[in-house]
Amino acid sequence: MHDASAVIAAGTGQLDVRWADSEADVREAQHLRYQVFAREMGARLTPPKGTEFGLDVDRFDAFCDHLLVRAVLPGDDGDGPLVGTYRVLGPQAARRAGGLYSDSEFDLAPLALLRPQAVELGRSCVHPAWRSGGVIMALWSALCQYMLAHRLDTMIGCASIGLDDGGRMAGRLWRHLRHTHLAAPQWQVSPRTPLPLDDAIDLPPAVPGVKGMADAPPLIKGYLRCGARLLGPPALDAAFNTADLPVMLRIDELAPRYRKHFLGN
Repeated sequence: MHDASAVIAAGTGQLDVRWADSEADVREAQHLRYQVFAREMGARLTPPKGTEFGLDVDRFDAFCDHLLVRAVLPGDDGDGPLVGTYRVLGPQAARRAGGLYSDSEFDLAPLALLRPQAVELGRSCVHPAWRSGGVIMALWSALCQYMLAHRLDTMIGCASIGLDDGGRMAGRLWRHLRHTHLAAPQWQVSPRTPLPLDDAIDLPPAVPGVKGMADAPPLIKGYLRCGARLLGPPALDAAFNTADLPVMLRIDELAPRYRKHFLGN
């Protein structure tokens, strides 16, 4: 499907990055997603009828490209364990699917001009034993190469925040980041089911960057460091027990240090 495949060094060893090229690969990604979303995070998944138990499956999977990161462990004589995955819905595949997954959570009408050159990123997850950052960097490197190969310029997705604290973290992040990382007005979108927020208690602007966000989910901090922008307030995803912040990253706004790392010279 794609020629992006590489073995790279990571803080915990080597990682093998490749695109799924079989149904077995996709099922393995769906199994990891189930372990993270259902068992770890308590998501109430509603897979299609007949889905094998222990898999996170929805109707978009068949239209997506699935990116896989495997650990390369000493003594391995074949594929190592899957430690991270992303799924990518390109613009042509999105048309065949009847839209983006994010369309169910947000009114994305303001992004109409961007969608022909945009991909949707989703179902990002990393095995709990491999969350030191190397796996996410490996995934993003492959995603940037995917963007270049397909001549695409915009990534759209949702950054999820758990609601075990009743939404306090999500509300606090939004009230800070709306001052420092909000996209231009013409790109801002509206949640279909907004997360209830007490906006009367607004917080002062945070220091530019991610200072003060030490307890934010690593994926959100990573997005912000790369140059991503929030598209609006969070939506409530009751099934996954998360608040979902709409996020957009345009290739020409990629932070310089990451541009060199992901795209080379």
